[in-house]
Amino acid sequence: MSRCLRMFLLGCGFVLALHAVGAEEPCLDAHLFYYGWYGNPETDGQWRHWDHSTLPRKEKGVPYRPPEDIGANFYPADGLYSSLSRADVARQMEQVRNAGVGVLAASWWGRDDITDKSLALLFEVAPEYGVKICFHIEPFPGRTAETVRGALVYLMDRYGDHPALYRCAQAGNRPFIYLYDSYLISPADWAGLFKADGAQTIRGTKYDVAAIALWVKEKEQGFMLRGGFDGFYTYFATDGFTYGSTPSNWPHLAAWAKENRLLFIPSVGPGYVDTRIRPWNDRNTRAREDGAYYDRMFESALKSGAPLVSITSFNEWHEGTQIEPAVPKTIEGYQYEDYGARAPDYYLERTRHWIEQWQRKEQTVCAWLCCRPCWY
Repeated sequence: MSRCLRMFLLGCGFVLALHAVGAEEPCLDAHLFYYGWYGNPETDGQWRHWDHSTLPRKEKGVPYRPPEDIGANFYPADGLYSSLSRADVARQMEQVRNAGVGVLAASWWGRDDITDKSLALLFEVAPEYGVKICFHIEPFPGRTAETVRGALVYLMDRYGDHPALYRCAQAGNRPFIYLYDSYLISPADWAGLFKADGAQTIRGTKYDVAAIALWVKEKEQGFMLRGGFDGFYTYFATDGFTYGSTPSNWPHLAAWAKENRLLFIPSVGPGYVDTRIRPWNDRNTRAREDGAYYDRMFESALKSGAPLVSITSFNEWHEGTQIEPAVPKTIEGYQYEDYGARAPDYYLERTRHWIEQWQRKEQTVCAWLCCRPCWY
């Protein structure tokens, strides 16, 4: 499978993206959300995240007891691995590459979190498999626009020159950050960071990045424009959960993004179920339908004309959105879900299928894909 070949026709303000298939390199237009927060006693001296408690509404949460009883509706085929184990991460990178994915969007919860340590290991291992890394900035404790700037300084000082750092061709070859729950900070505060005349702007500095906000409600246009973002994504794998995560709305979002020279990145997923940690949230469960649900979401993303696609997720086991292999398992009092008639690695294979479809398309994309620095 080939890397997407691009010819930029800057003079007329258009970009012709030619996607060829048949070589070996993974696709840099496909971004896969990755969670490096797992741990086990062998590597970490304790369980991390596999023992996730139920999230209470009124009552106190109840922790699960690995290795048999875990905070997820599915059970991993590769066992309860550690995100700090080089062997486990190498296996994952091989799976990611074989699925055709070129970019991991790594969840990051701050300097003192396990995800900071696992990020360092990702940057060590990913280059061996041709996989690039970008940052999925979570609402870490004390997150403000100011502390996000500090986080960017920290991350770019550490990884800004690393060969595995993803730089987006459609955003002026800049590094890339997803900002989960970006609505928690006002657009005025974000503008101070992402507008060229902002009080603490990163624009034109060595910390300049393509900043991608989360589109949730129907009327997010003002937030996106006032905040100075470079684009937006939809994250959630539940069709109908938000306006942004509803595929029937993607053509409208794509058209609006194109008109405003922003990147639109729809997020597709294989299904959703989180009732082991949120027992009260069954209304948002979306069955996998032996892969048909995933197919519909990917097809919708393909038809939307978006320049990039994101996948929720490689390994968010708590919410049942993983494409990582799962196996049937029954314990006392509970039978884990599995991939039905499909093989444990089916969703990795299906991801490869859809990325090949993505790469075959020929897009003529307007100035929204041109280098963003030209717009300042």
